[in-house]
Amino acid sequence: MPTQEWRRVLPTLLGILVVAVAYYGTGRLGLRQQVVVEGAVVTPLWPPTGVALACLLWMGLRVWPGIALGTYLTIERISSFGFDDAPILVGNTLAPVVGYLLLRRVGFHTGIDRLRDGLALVFLGGLLPMLISATIGTATLVLTGDLPLSEFWPVWAAWWAGDAMGVLVVTPLLLVLRRARMPRDPYRVAEAVALAAIAVPVTLFATRTSLSLLFLVFPLLIWAAVRFQLAGSAPCTLLVSLLAISAATDHAGPFAQHTLLEIMVNLQALNGAAALTGLLLAALVTEQNGIRLKIEQVCEDLAEVVQRLSPGKPAD
Repeated sequence: MPTQEWRRVLPTLLGILVVAVAYYGTGRLGLRQQVVVEGAVVTPLWPPTGVALACLLWMGLRVWPGIALGTYLTIERISSFGFDDAPILVGNTLAPVVGYLLLRRVGFHTGIDRLRDGLALVFLGGLLPMLISATIGTATLVLTGDLPLSEFWPVWAAWWAGDAMGVLVVTPLLLVLRRARMPRDPYRVAEAVALAAIAVPVTLFATRTSLSLLFLVFPLLIWAAVRFQLAGSAPCTLLVSLLAISAATDHAGPFAQHTLLEIMVNLQALNGAAALTGLLLAALVTEQNGIRLKIEQVCEDLAEVVQRLSPGKPAD
């Protein structure tokens, strides 16, 4: 192959490899909190879907084979990949690709600086396309005899919620990390440190105490979103999700003495509410701040024009 051709192909091949490694690596992390339902392995939070969508938004559709390769390696990690697993590979690849195409269709901004971007990521990037992977994956397990038909809907719901939460929690964090900058104001730095110092013990207490105090995490999410927008709300949401999943899998705190289905419902309700609160509020505040800055700029320009046209001063 000519050198010029290699220069065009090599970045794509490297991108595919990076996506595959990132998918597989985060998949191994997600499997640490796996739940087994009648032999089917599902996770309350599946980070690879968020990684896959973020990579597509950064590098474009050309890196989609990396998602397929990462899915193959992840399935191999659980059990030997067979012909019956091919539909699962297709579904897990197709879901983030469809999400990416839908987001492109509506003019999604990766900065998530408008409320419409937050809503698009929630519905077009997360909730809607992840129906594909959950439906294909669960149906495959039923058709191959690995899952009883009576367990279709519990596994389907857990699969869909885990994939969707991967997008709602992980994708915003990755998008904001790419452009995150340390605040120059020392007071802002001190406030960020204070938020982190308070968020960890409060979330631990809320998710581990036997009292029903999970609502304590929402003032923290509001504080993070209003004061730091996505740079604050995305890490805070991830913290809440991880600590809640840890408590749920340990059957600790408010998740104790419940059936698996009840635990999954409570957990995903908390994770979903936390992700929506942080993401949408951060997008709304960012949009309002942008509008305010534009109005201030217009006012400054208008004041300059008025000053130039004021009596006694010649106009340019």
